[in-house]
Amino acid sequence: MEGRLPVAIVGGLHSDARAAVVARLLAAVDGSVALHHDLSTAVRGTVRRSVRDATGVLSDGEAPLVNDCACCALREDLVPELERLADGGLTRLAIVELWDSVEPKAMAEVVATHGDRLKVTSVITAVDPSLLLPYLANGDDLMEAGLAAAPTDRRTVADTWARQLEYAPVLALVGGDGADEEDRALLAQLHPTARRVAVDGGDLALAALAGFDVEAAAAAQHPACALLPQEADECGVGTYVWHRRRPFHPERLYAALEDLTCVAARSRGRFWLADRPDTLLAWDAAGEPSAWRAWGPGWPPSPTRPGRWSRPCAGPRRRWTGIRSTATAASTWSSPRRGWTARA
Repeated sequence: MEGRLPVAIVGGLHSDARAAVVARLLAAVDGSVALHHDLSTAVRGTVRRSVRDATGVLSDGEAPLVNDCACCALREDLVPELERLADGGLTRLAIVELWDSVEPKAMAEVVATHGDRLKVTSVITAVDPSLLLPYLANGDDLMEAGLAAAPTDRRTVADTWARQLEYAPVLALVGGDGADEEDRALLAQLHPTARRVAVDGGDLALAALAGFDVEAAAAAQHPACALLPQEADECGVGTYVWHRRRPFHPERLYAALEDLTCVAARSRGRFWLADRPDTLLAWDAAGEPSAWRAWGPGWPPSPTRPGRWSRPCAGPRRRWTGIRSTATAASTWSSPRRGWTARA
């Protein structure tokens, strides 16, 4: 690690909050430089790059699109620009300010994998607490909002914001004059292990250099081993955890989908279907739309009982976590199995 350029990645859809975090880091860390790729110019066939320090812009330029994809151009241009800063020997901290909808996970992995003279020391998501729930409840497509990173980008505002928030070990809180205790409770329950720092405090600069484990961060987001939030109830915000060893009945689950997606501001987990017991499925929902993905094997076939599936005592459980705020419309979360219901 010695001799490598520290890289702090700052992201988040709250653009004003993100700019405030970057400005604060530039002022607090001597010799720091911020690198930003503006993907809003991608419709003109280029990505605009700027490099600045606390005094202003040092250089700017353009990077061509790669495969008609702005994020691909960012990946191709980011590491060479960071290594150029490392070679100069004058930069103490490189701050990568991600464009609005770019998710930090992919960029952190690109820097860690391909940057031989770089080390990721932090991933920070900038948060305006007063905007937390409005963004989390926004099911609009990024394309409709003018925030898509590629013509094929099918993400929504809500699920993008949820991943930006939950991946980062550091949440930098900015402004939030309109935030109340419910907003702060929601933030704490969405990411209970995150370090929350104020943008105007001295902890932000320390957090930017604290260190970051890319592999551990990826594992923490993988559905098979993610440590999901535990039950909580504070200031009108509740986190409800439901788990069983039995798989879902596919038709009953389908019939309950509308209730499941509408009831919680955020829900995620892992489960199995009775007709696909060998496949682990991941549930991920924010802003009402939900996504299912197959992530790997489920229960292995029983060697002693043909046609049956073994379920070892230490084996995986079907586990579902839902976080509900009083600002959401629904008040119950009903399971298609056993008639289980949680009421807030």
